Amino acid sequence: MDIEEDQKSDQFRVTAAELRQFIERVERLEAEKKDLGEQIKEVMAEAKGRGYDTKVMRKLIALRKRDRDDIAEEEAVLDLYKEALGMA
Repeated sequence: MDIEEDQKSDQFRVTAAELRQFIERVERLEAEKKDLGEQIKEVMAEAKGRGYDTKVMRKLIALRKRDRDDIAEEEAVLDLYKEALGMA
């Protein structure tokens, strides 16, 4: 084995170890994500048990993530379309 082949071999080992670290980190994060999803389901079940409409709650959560100007623009277009269809 010459020096160049030996360097390539060492480089591959380092890359494989680094790749394994990335994969394991993603796997841990996926497990955490699953746990968080289960916790969110529990909170929603609790809210539903207290009489809240979880479908509406999810819409509110999504709206709170968005920019106010984007929401206003979308609502204006929705009102325009509703009026055009005689739904206003």
